[in-house]
Amino acid sequence: MSTVRSTGWTGWVVFAGVILMVAGIFSVVQALVALIGPDAYYVLAGGSLFLFDVAGWGWWNLIIGALLIVVALALFAGQTWARMVAIVLAVLSAVGQLLLIAAQPWWSLIIIAIDVLIIYALIVHGRELRDDGVPGRPAQASQSARRK
Repeated sequence: MSTVRSTGWTGWVVFAGVILMVAGIFSVVQALVALIGPDAYYVLAGGSLFLFDVAGWGWWNLIIGALLIVVALALFAGQTWARMVAIVLAVLSAVGQLLLIAAQPWWSLIIIAIDVLIIYALIVHGRELRDDGVPGRPAQASQSARRK
């Protein structure tokens, strides 16, 4: 029986799950503030005025936040589908931050860097988590690898 060796990057996969969970909680909080608070958000950046529809932004953040929390919990459980969805959400997050670079350059660059770390950890080292999501133990081989 073949097993996948666990490396130090397993901790980074757990890190990715924690960051997704925190980002989901922050998104839900931002959504509630946007939905309960004022109707417009103004940002002056480089002589340009950005105007956001706060209600639409709030609902978007609420949906994304809930998805991030669910995916993070599934990632902790070692679900393969959660890795794929987390990668897609991290890519969407990075692209969304590209749109906000003019308004919030440092924050956008930090989030893009974290998204890249999440994507790397999940793509390259995601299989190192066992089905029970315990880091540091060897992952179980897939059914196809066992048949060989």
